[in-house]
Amino acid sequence: MNEIETNINIFENIKHIDEEGKEYWEARELQKVLDYKEWRKFEGVIEKAKQACRNSNNEISGYFVGTDKIVNTGVSTKKISDYKLSRYACYLIAQNGDSRKKVVALAQTYFAIQTRKQEMFEKEYTLMSEDEKRFYNRNLTRKGNYSLNQTAKKAGVKNFDKFHNAGYKGLYNGETADDIAKRKGLRYREDILDNMGSEELADNLFRIVQTEAKLKKDNIKGEKNSNETHYKVGKKVRETIKELGGTMPETLPTPNKSLKELEKEKNFIDIK
Repeated sequence: MNEIETNINIFENIKHIDEEGKEYWEARELQKVLDYKEWRKFEGVIEKAKQACRNSNNEISGYFVGTDKIVNTGVSTKKISDYKLSRYACYLIAQNGDSRKKVVALAQTYFAIQTRKQEMFEKEYTLMSEDEKRFYNRNLTRKGNYSLNQTAKKAGVKNFDKFHNAGYKGLYNGETADDIAKRKGLRYREDILDNMGSEELADNLFRIVQTEAKLKKDNIKGEKNSNETHYKVGKKVRETIKELGGTMPETLPTPNKSLKELEKEKNFIDIK
């Protein structure tokens, strides 16, 4: 892997997915990647980016979402300000950053290209077939689970099977991953997520991103507390689906073919 690819992967590795399946970056993480030592100086770049957003007649709140997070200083904890940034916001930040920094120059190119790709893709999503949407949502859940695992590991989780089953139990009224697989009639060790429709995948994506957000926001520590949090979030997502008059995930139909089968047929391309 060359140097450019390595730096591009850095931007992808700090990307998050929200409850609606939309991507975002945290300003504090982007600050480190763009090699800004002081938040004060980086916040100045953010302000310039926000002004550029205004000058383009765009609503700032749609791209720069102010948030707070709790950090451990080693002696105590404190609340610090942060932002959830859209891809476009990251592009504006890169454009207003110190282009003498090699990584900032790379960010300018990366976010410019990817912002355009995202705009084009969002327009095309509604035209996708059900299986194409499944591939797209499956990719988001894969990335979401990876990010969730990193957060859970920091919280003290070691038994990830138990951790993920806690979330499934909350969302599926007590069912574990094995229970879901048996109900769907899957073979041993066959991936349950590859055998879900786009709506069921979206339900699980909601559970995944909300669990990660709560682990971070509430600074959850310990395996037991993390498992309880995952269960409670899963259960809350289930209650929300019910309140909205939606279909419970366990009653949604299982597709006739898994995504792996569709991949083998080469009729569909997994959307990256």
